[in-house]
Amino acid sequence: MGQIHALHARQVADEIDGCRLVALVDRDLERARSLAEGVAVYPGVDELIASGVANAAVVCTPTAHHQEHATKLIEAGLRVLLEKPMTLQLATDREFAAMLDVAYPRSLMLAFQRRFDPPLQYAKNLLDQGKIGRCFKIVSALEDSGPAPATFRSGGILKDMSVHNVDEVLWFTGRLPDCAASGGSSVCARRIQPETEDEYDDGFIRLWFGDDAIAEVQVTRNHVSGYRIETWIFGTEGQIHIGRFEQDRHKVLLEAYGRQQVIERKEFVMPNYGDALPEFVHRFGPAYKEEVHTFVRCCVDETPFPISHKDGLRAMEIIAAAQQCRWTRESAQALRWQS
Repeated sequence: MGQIHALHARQVADEIDGCRLVALVDRDLERARSLAEGVAVYPGVDELIASGVANAAVVCTPTAHHQEHATKLIEAGLRVLLEKPMTLQLATDREFAAMLDVAYPRSLMLAFQRRFDPPLQYAKNLLDQGKIGRCFKIVSALEDSGPAPATFRSGGILKDMSVHNVDEVLWFTGRLPDCAASGGSSVCARRIQPETEDEYDDGFIRLWFGDDAIAEVQVTRNHVSGYRIETWIFGTEGQIHIGRFEQDRHKVLLEAYGRQQVIERKEFVMPNYGDALPEFVHRFGPAYKEEVHTFVRCCVDETPFPISHKDGLRAMEIIAAAQQCRWTRESAQALRWQS
């Protein structure tokens, strides 16, 4: 994510008057220099703060360091775009959010890039316009093609991956669920790469919104054919489908259908970032750039961010609630078949 944000920060700095990329922070100074020639490089956050060169920063260090690094920068007067999730645990999320509420309520923007994704934004506009009637079900899938690196520490597949999907569901519905449950299994990736994340390589969350709407989130490290992102929105008068897995990763299809007619069919072409960056960049590259653009624009204009720590805490509280109600193989009723 550091490489991705460095690329887009340089592009955005060239597009917004009064803004420029002044520094990169990385323990590997040579790597930092290779990402952005001509800007200062520092080995740590403390050195960046001491230099006094920056007014704002994008933080994409390992999750375990998010709170420490973001807090130091904010206390030094910088506004911060922080990669999700805020921390590894709900307790520290709450602690961090409480501090921000009291002392720095407008200093942090959380990186939920899906809200800046053109296909998903288009779908939300159709939904808000009532094109498919009342929404009663959303299914959101996020599937990686393989296990995370052995050194990756995310706090678990549900916290790391489904936080995006849960925020997407809340964004689409404008509602909070009143019940949640979750489950998962280890069926493939963890057998290949056992020393990573938690006990799951495939998980799900079910959300209930009163008695008139539900949502299902599916996440996995096991979609071996390639990165897959799909969302279905079901309404009383039709449905919207965003994404369809095909191995041309530079095209995203949006389809909307009424009871007897096609409402919309639109193809979004994504830029080619080459093979050096992770697979998800090809799907969400424009969203990542627009996210940074929005962050910088708010900093230059001194306006509130559209997404804050409150959104991150809300999503993590829902995930934590779902994890408290876990469906497992052991808790399911065993079936015995007789011939």
